[in-house]
Formats: sequence, structure tokens, C-alpha cells
Amino acid sequence: MSDAVKWRKGNHYEEFTVGQEFSHHWGRTINEGDNSLFSSLTLSYNPHYFNAEFAKAHGHPGIQVNPLLVFLTVFGLSVEDLSEAGGLFLGVEDLGYGPPVYPGDTLTARSTVTDKRESDSRPESGIVTWHTRGYNQRGEQVIEFHRTNFVAKGRPRT
Repeated sequence: MSDAVKWRKGNHYEEFTVGQEFSHHWGRTINEGDNSLFSSLTLSYNPHYFNAEFAKAHGHPGIQVNPLLVFLTVFGLSVEDLSEAGGLFLGVEDLGYGPPVYPGDTLTARSTVTDKRESDSRPESGIVTWHTRGYNQRGEQVIEFHRTNFVAKGRPRT
């Protein structure tokens, strides 16, 4: 048997450039169970998220996916490329939603590096901001936001 090989995770500060774009992997289809469980666990008792008749009475074709689940799914799709190498999360700004997401929709995500700077307080890290956009299977943008993280410095990939 050979020893386990440790794979490097994510990108380091030096590997990001302003304007660089990422098309994040795979995507995720949201189903009704995901939405019901998430809404229940987060105490999101808006009837749009769990009552089909109520949602239909308010102009939707059925249950609407909880927007916070949409946000966290799209955010999660971006982690491997953007922040998995480590560093403190510094926040989200300019969060905006497009058309509603419904069970059965598949979400994908793309991000662009919008800012990068050295950290004065943490010389082992830099600060990077990305503009992330989430899309449904029809290519409609359903969410966008900017997020900022400390990103670990390290030796770039060769």
C-alpha cells in the first residue's frame, strides 16, 4: 500500500487576478424535499415555501424555493474555486434576486474577481472580492452578490 496523497484545496491569493472568471462545477437541482427540510430547519414558515395552494393563489405555479436556500446553494457552488484554500469570510454585499426558483430547477454559478488587495492585519493572507451570479437551467440569472474573503497566501500551482 502506498501512503495517502494530500490534494491541495482551492486557490491561493497569488492565483487570483482582477477580471478572472470562474464557471463553477456541476450545478445543483433543488427538489421539494430540499426546500421543505431547509425551510423547516431554518424556521422559514413563509407559506410560499411549503403550501402549494397558497403559492398558486399568489401567482406561482407551485411551491417556491426558499430564497435563502438559493443563496446558500449558489454560494456553496463557488467555494471549491474561490475560498476552499482557507481564510475568514468577510461578508456579502449587493445581494439581489431575479425570478423565483421552483423545485426541479437546476442552479449553476459563475464568479468574477472584482477586487484583490494585500491585508495589513494578516500578512499571511490577502483579501479578495468576487461577483457571483447564479442561473437556472434556462440561463436566467436568479441571484447575484459580491462576497469578500481573506484568502491564504501560498505557492501557486505549476
